[in-house]
Amino acid sequence: MNGIFIVNKEKGFTSHDVVAKLRGICGQRKIGHTGTLDPDATGVLPVCLGNATKVCDMLTDGTKEYVAELLLGMTTDTQDITGKVLEQKMVSLEESEVRKACLSFLGEYDQVPPMYSALKVNGKKLYELAREGKEVDRKARKVNILALEILSLALPVVKFRVVCSKGTYIRTLCADIGEQLGCGGCMQSLQRTAVGEFHISQALTLGQLQKAKDAQQLEQYLLPVETCFIGYPKLTVTQEGHRLLQNGNKLEPRHTLENSKGGKGQWFRVYDPEDKFAAIYTYEEERGCFKPVKMFLERA
Repeated sequence: MNGIFIVNKEKGFTSHDVVAKLRGICGQRKIGHTGTLDPDATGVLPVCLGNATKVCDMLTDGTKEYVAELLLGMTTDTQDITGKVLEQKMVSLEESEVRKACLSFLGEYDQVPPMYSALKVNGKKLYELAREGKEVDRKARKVNILALEILSLALPVVKFRVVCSKGTYIRTLCADIGEQLGCGGCMQSLQRTAVGEFHISQALTLGQLQKAKDAQQLEQYLLPVETCFIGYPKLTVTQEGHRLLQNGNKLEPRHTLENSKGGKGQWFRVYDPEDKFAAIYTYEEERGCFKPVKMFLERA
């Protein structure tokens, strides 16, 4: 099978667990997930099958949306409630103070990755070092909080929705908000509600996918790979252009039915003469042609 399942990951599963179980459900090896979710987190985990695994890195790079609960007054070594409690403080804050602190993180800010993360330092994962009781210096990284909406305030718990760039740790965002308020804080719960264009409303649990398999209806939930690129303009090649497309060659505007140019660096969905999705191309303004970014041709 070639395509994408939008899995609603349940609590207790690692992202690798999801892939392993899907291999059993689908009966194929070529499967990859698109960005790790912590075992205690739930929600959207796009899983790519077959030639769709080529878009794993593209989906990982996309924006994410989460609904999180921040517990103020508690600081832990993992920045969530599963960790060792390092400090507890009374929370005597006005709601307006909390709102102001939360919204102050909108936009770009320098975030220091947590020790309990899969990032590597000198070839070793940070969480492995943390479990050995070691702490190493981590460079702050630019992350972008594109949107932050407080859904409910029942102090010491703050529930909020956040849209952010890749590489953003919501645990760390919770800890940073708590630190700014002077009382500390950690993440109490986390649900990923969207990855790029894929939303929680589309997602199915592993149990639901197994039932679909048993009913021989599994493929109806498999999204075609071009779903990832539905926002990009479409180009359909001519018969002459098809020969070039099959070899992953550059295309000129005259090789497409649209016979149009694009903006510099603009991406296009490219289809063969039978209207079958084949590739993502980008426009080279200097040369006035389209060059391939990723090919999705199915070889016989």
